[in-house]
Amino acid sequence: MNKQTLSFQAEVKQILHLVTHSLYSNKEIFLRELISNASDACDKLRFEALNNSALYEDAPNLEVRVSFDAGAKTLTITDNGIGLSADEAVNNLGTIAKSGTREFMAALEGEQKKDAQLIGQFGVGFYSAFIVADRVTVESRRAGLPAEEGVRWSSDGSGDFEVETITRPQRGTSVTLHLREGEEEFLAGWKLRSIVGKYSDHISLPILMQKEEWDPEAKEQKKSDEWTAVNKASALWTRNKNEITPEQYVEFYKQISYDTEAPLTYTHNRVEGRSEYTQLLYIPSKAPFDLWNRDKRGGVKLYVRRVFIMDDAEALMPVYLRFVKGVIDSADLPLNVSRELLQESRDVKAIREGSTKRVLSMLESLADSEDEAERAKYAAFWKDFGQVLKEGVGEDHANQERLAKLLRFASTHADEGVSFVDYVKRMKDGQEAIYYVTADSLATAKSSPQLEIFRKKGIEVLLLVDRVDEWLLSHLYEFDGKPLQSVAKGAVDLGKLEDEEEKKHAEEVATAFKPTLDRLKETLKSRAKDVRVTTRLVDSPACLVVEEGDMSAHLARLLKQAGQDAPKALPILEVNAEHALVRRLEASEKFDDLANILFDQAMLAEGGQLEDPAAYVQRVNGLLLAA
Repeated sequence: MNKQTLSFQAEVKQILHLVTHSLYSNKEIFLRELISNASDACDKLRFEALNNSALYEDAPNLEVRVSFDAGAKTLTITDNGIGLSADEAVNNLGTIAKSGTREFMAALEGEQKKDAQLIGQFGVGFYSAFIVADRVTVESRRAGLPAEEGVRWSSDGSGDFEVETITRPQRGTSVTLHLREGEEEFLAGWKLRSIVGKYSDHISLPILMQKEEWDPEAKEQKKSDEWTAVNKASALWTRNKNEITPEQYVEFYKQISYDTEAPLTYTHNRVEGRSEYTQLLYIPSKAPFDLWNRDKRGGVKLYVRRVFIMDDAEALMPVYLRFVKGVIDSADLPLNVSRELLQESRDVKAIREGSTKRVLSMLESLADSEDEAERAKYAAFWKDFGQVLKEGVGEDHANQERLAKLLRFASTHADEGVSFVDYVKRMKDGQEAIYYVTADSLATAKSSPQLEIFRKKGIEVLLLVDRVDEWLLSHLYEFDGKPLQSVAKGAVDLGKLEDEEEKKHAEEVATAFKPTLDRLKETLKSRAKDVRVTTRLVDSPACLVVEEGDMSAHLARLLKQAGQDAPKALPILEVNAEHALVRRLEASEKFDDLANILFDQAMLAEGGQLEDPAAYVQRVNGLLLAA
């Protein structure tokens, strides 16, 4: 065939414009695409040679070679795979989404189709060469054809391409990129090796480059005639678990995470079914510095048939598990033209759900282990990652119950490590709710006056002091059928835990205190929604609570600190009618001052800020002078 000039298919012209201007955000992935295509060509040869071993000709060892010529400003990727005939070059390189894979797969029938799952191209990877090249030349010969039936294809990517017959003794394909001005960085051996290591390290056949040695006279690196593999050519996660040592798992983790410490735990599984994929997932032993950056990705690397696709595979792992590191390798995950995930794919959803469940299973095995050392690992995990895991309660309703079992808190019985399961086991006979209090710190929570009656009766109260806890409580209302009840909301009602004699005494005290109570309501009407006698206080004279359904004072403070407006709602002042200071109210000449001091002290006790600290100080000083 003499040299012919042909026009690209209209769609190819569009994709070339897209590729060179906006399709890929990272230039260096053109090498990933071309090496992937070369690997696919070798896979195809291997498959066709099952029925025709003569296709191997005199070169049975399949390989990919990467070379460059700094003087000519060219970069060449060569494979000895299946190759292209002249017709295939015209059809496959001039027509979009017709790389040969679609027709190749259509020719397979029955059980052969499953055997070919590792074979495939994505259709437009070849065109990524034009990101860095102003001309691309392809020379190829299909395995089994004579040397005289080689083909040369060439284009500057503008709209036309040239094709002609050449003599090519070796089978396979060479893709030569004539680099644009400013792309000289891809003419350095160290740069190309780093790209291969990053994106194609686990291609299952060797990727070779010429060895370079330092020439002291020329003061530069010189290429030798020796070719060496620059990839490991073995994907750890594709090997049988029984063949991998714990040390190898740890070393691989350090390689992909850049962590210097061993992981806390890991899981390696192959999932089969409608979606087939392999997962190798790790939980770090320490939190990274950017853990609280919810926009930060990079935990799970996505591969498709051992070809690296992306670092930030956020669609495969929920945000609250952003600390998980590892690899997911799918056999048939659908991608779009830029090898990005098709977010709404059922396969993506299945992998995401399966991987989430696998991570939760890892955590459960640590948390519920009978081995004290394993439980200690979970305690260490919770210390570093617990607040992030709490985000999942509101974000992942499908796994909310499992996540709730993994939560740990401080309580009036222990400073840390209390689970809902532990709490329920210790509930008093007749106790119907799980009680909690929220505060800015553990010290503030422990000293909260709302806890006094609970301490007196030996009822455990969870102490929630993380900023995320208020958000968590807006999504989690019960555990094991028992409602979560704030000790600072609504009137205290201990139900069966309060005997009839206590109830009767409380009613008598409230009746006797009514005149003083009415006076308190009038004095504090601008500051308190209501004033009432309470049984929740033992040692303190007063405390502040809110109505059921109202925003807690702690959450209101958090919103204010974040620069957001909280709904305006007056608190309720509850007083201990049997406290000496409250009794003194009735005969006090400074009733109004003392009433306001009670309110301000209750505000301070729960960690709040006074609207008028100076007025509080003046009132206290006045009482001190009077005394």
